[in-house]
Amino acid sequence: LQYMSGFGNEHVSEDPRCPGALPEGQNNPQVCPYGLYAEQLSGSAFTCPRPTNKRSWLYRILPSVCHKPFKPLEEGHLTHDWDEIEPDPNQLRWKPFEIPKAPQNKMDFVSGLHTLCGAGEPRGRNGIAVHIFVCNTSMIDRCLYNSDGDFLIVPQQGKLLITTEFGKMLVEPNEICVIQQGMRFSVEVFGETRGYILEVYGAHFELPDLGPIGANGLANPRDFLVPVAWYEDRQVPGGYTVISKYQGKLFAAQQDFSPFNVVAWHGNYTPYKYHLEKFMVINAVAFDHADPSIFTVLTAKTTRAGVALADFVIFPPRWGVANNTFRPPYYHRNCMSEFMGLIKGHYEAKEEGFQPGGGSLHSMMTPHGPDADCFEKASKAKLEPERVADGTMAFMFESSLSLAVTKWGLQTSNRLDKNYYKCWEPLKSHFNPKCK
Repeated sequence: LQYMSGFGNEHVSEDPRCPGALPEGQNNPQVCPYGLYAEQLSGSAFTCPRPTNKRSWLYRILPSVCHKPFKPLEEGHLTHDWDEIEPDPNQLRWKPFEIPKAPQNKMDFVSGLHTLCGAGEPRGRNGIAVHIFVCNTSMIDRCLYNSDGDFLIVPQQGKLLITTEFGKMLVEPNEICVIQQGMRFSVEVFGETRGYILEVYGAHFELPDLGPIGANGLANPRDFLVPVAWYEDRQVPGGYTVISKYQGKLFAAQQDFSPFNVVAWHGNYTPYKYHLEKFMVINAVAFDHADPSIFTVLTAKTTRAGVALADFVIFPPRWGVANNTFRPPYYHRNCMSEFMGLIKGHYEAKEEGFQPGGGSLHSMMTPHGPDADCFEKASKAKLEPERVADGTMAFMFESSLSLAVTKWGLQTSNRLDKNYYKCWEPLKSHFNPKCK
C-alpha cells in the first residue's frame, strides 16, 4: 500500500492504470477524461474561511447518487439516546469487551458497533459518542458512511484493511485512522478484532496549537498518511449495500456496482492514518507533573477558545525525571469528561484492573487518581531517571460535554467492573500534625 504524507494538505492522486484521469486547470469540465463523472465531497460550508474550508473532487465511473431508496436498518447497539437509563456519576471501569466467536456469531464492523457513552445529538451538529467495535468477519459487498460526523478509529486487537473512496489504508494496533463525515468505507478483518471509536458531530479533528512549545513537537503534520487513488470497476448483480448512519440511526440502500470506483481525486478532505509511535513527547524535566494536555494528538474544537468538543490524548513511552515529585498522574477532579482505553501493556496508575480492550470513564467532577498500591510505591520510590510506560499505550478521549452511559455500557455488555471503587479503599491517612 502507498500513501501521501501531510495533515490537511492539498493532495492530488490518480490510479496509475488511468494516467491523466485528473482534469487539467479546472474541477468540472464538460467532459471528464475517460468518460468519468465529477463529484464534489464537501466537508465544510462553501463560505468557510480558507484555513477551515474542506472539500475534495472525485472523478468516478458512476456518481454516488445511483442507488435505490434508503430503508431503515436494524442498528443493534448503536444509539444516541442518552436518556435510556438514569445517569451514573460513579467512577466506571470495564473489563475487556468480549469479541463474538465465528462462525457461531458472525459479526462485521457495522454489526459490531456498540455505543458506550456520549452527549449531544447529531441533528444539532454538536456532540460526541464513544463506541466499541468487536468483529470477526469482513464487510462483504457493503460499506458505511457517517452522515452525522467523523470517526476516529483506534484498533486494539487485529488489523483493519480499510477501503475508502480515496484508496486503501492498513491500520494496525498502535495506529489510528480518521474517516471524516460522508466518506464511504468498508472494513476487512483477519480474525477476532476489537477497538474503540470517538465520534464527533459538528467539528473536524485538527492538530492542537503548540503555543510556547514552538513550531515542532507532539504529532508532526508530515507523519499523517493519506491513501492514494485506487478503483474497482465491479458490477454486483446481487446488490451492493450502502449503509448511512443518519441522525443516529442506520439506513441501507442497494446499488448494483462497487462504490469504490473513484479513478482520481484531488482536495484536502480525505481519510488519514497516524502511527502513535511517531508522537514527539513533551514532558516535565525539572519538577511537578505537567497536565495531560501535553499529550494531545488531535483536537476537535468548540467555539470557546481552548475548550475542546473532544481531544484525543495518548500516554506513550517516555522518560520520567522530575525531582521531588510524585510522578504518576495526580488525584484530580475535572470539569471535562475522561474516557480512557488501553491498546497494550499496563497503565502506570492502575496496573492490575485496567486491561487492554477495556476502558474507564471518569465523569465531570468525579474524583479519580492512582490506586493505593501505586500511591504507596511512588511516594517511596528513589527518584532517578526512569522509563515510563515502556511497552504500553494508553489513550484518553476527553470532552467538555457531560457524557451519559448507555444501557449496553452499564448493563447489557456485562463487562462493568463493579469493584472498581475498591482500588482506592486501602488509601490511608499519613497526616501527622507534629511532623512538619
